[in-house]
Amino acid sequence: TFNDLISGIIILFERSVSVGDVLVIEGTVGTIKKIGLRASTLETTGSVSVVVPNHLLVTEKVTNWNYSNNRVRFKIEVGVAYGSDTEKVKKLLLESVKDNPHISFPKPLVRLENFGESSLDFGLYFFSKNLLFIDNIKSDIRMEINRLFLENDINIPFPQRVLHQIK
Repeated sequence: TFNDLISGIIILFERSVSVGDVLVIEGTVGTIKKIGLRASTLETTGSVSVVVPNHLLVTEKVTNWNYSNNRVRFKIEVGVAYGSDTEKVKKLLLESVKDNPHISFPKPLVRLENFGESSLDFGLYFFSKNLLFIDNIKSDIRMEINRLFLENDINIPFPQRVLHQIK
């Protein structure tokens, strides 16, 4: 309790965490709704209130997505079949986020990141201010990527293994 009280004072003076910040604490993502002297309240993306002892906010690793900025860069990884037109893949990936209202400045970018074991591995990078529901936004983007790839004959491969029987 003493540690939580001192930690609460530190939080109030340092302002490393504020009401409305989106945090990741021990794998839980949520918004800080209240900061008290002994504990703070975190509301998860599932609208569950979690009481967090203040010493965790001071002594443990806490990711504050709003600390210096209210937008965060996210990445969606996708692999395409070898032999695919890489310029076309890049164009389609950028098109998949073009009309998404949750994407913010700076503009999205695409990188060919690796020659994978069974695919050309691309990364689609974009910024968003809608941090709490980013999993839903990423899902929508993935569905749009899938639709565009199907319409344009771009294949997403799956790992294939060949087993040989030894006699």
